[in-house]
Amino acid sequence: MYRRARNFDIGQISRSGQCFRLNPVEKQEKGQADGQANGEYRLIVGEKTLYLRQGGDEIWLSCGEEEWEKIWRSYFDWDTDYGAFQDAVDPEDAYMQAAIRTGGGIRILRQPLWETLVSFIISQQNNIPRIKGCVESLCTLFGEERIDSRGYVYHTFPDAGRLAALSLEDLAPCRLGYRSRYILATARMAAQGEIDLEALGDLSYEEARRELMRLPGVGKKVADCICLFALHHIEAFPVDTHIQAMLREHYPDGFPFDRYKGFAGVLQQYGFYYESFGRRLR
Repeated sequence: MYRRARNFDIGQISRSGQCFRLNPVEKQEKGQADGQANGEYRLIVGEKTLYLRQGGDEIWLSCGEEEWEKIWRSYFDWDTDYGAFQDAVDPEDAYMQAAIRTGGGIRILRQPLWETLVSFIISQQNNIPRIKGCVESLCTLFGEERIDSRGYVYHTFPDAGRLAALSLEDLAPCRLGYRSRYILATARMAAQGEIDLEALGDLSYEEARRELMRLPGVGKKVADCICLFALHHIEAFPVDTHIQAMLREHYPDGFPFDRYKGFAGVLQQYGFYYESFGRRLR
């Protein structure tokens, strides 16, 4: 099926650091080099795979209308007007205007909470390629095997009960380092009902962040990432080294949260992308 959309760029979303199982599909046809992207992306969410291609504002997706309405429309935050967020940015804010020109196709995805929680525990002191590798190792070793309609073999993200039953030795092949302890402890809290993850969706941003910070290895930055990328509190503003650099150089008097109240997290993503890729893409 096809959809048309403004302010949507699947490549930018793939590189934005919020989703770790959205990647270019490698060329497999005769005569094409392995590892070279063919313009198509594969997304794995829960039990599903989705293939996407984009040409300008036109997006091709490998699903039908029913699946689109049930899963992907919400996942991609399709009905939110990201142009309105961009139009609200101060015309005199040269930095954020440049960030929008570079990464204005990013949307804040509505991702599964458990997967997002574990993925951002893994993200601590880590880079995006390595995070993706760690996540895939975790899925391959401990998720359930599936085969999609194209014959692609993939694995689901392991649930809390599966991870809670593991040991540090079991996780060693995933090369998670000190994060393994946090993941196991968090999985055990979730599996034993010491934290009700489903109930987090009914909490305010501040309440959800406080509850998440009860979990081992979840500090303010990781909690903000989970609030932004899973619970869709788009006022959350995770501060990592990229955003620290942005604030230090371009907002020494503080980020204008009052002006951007309610959607600062969207601008955080533009800033993160610009700090990560902007200078090399110009």
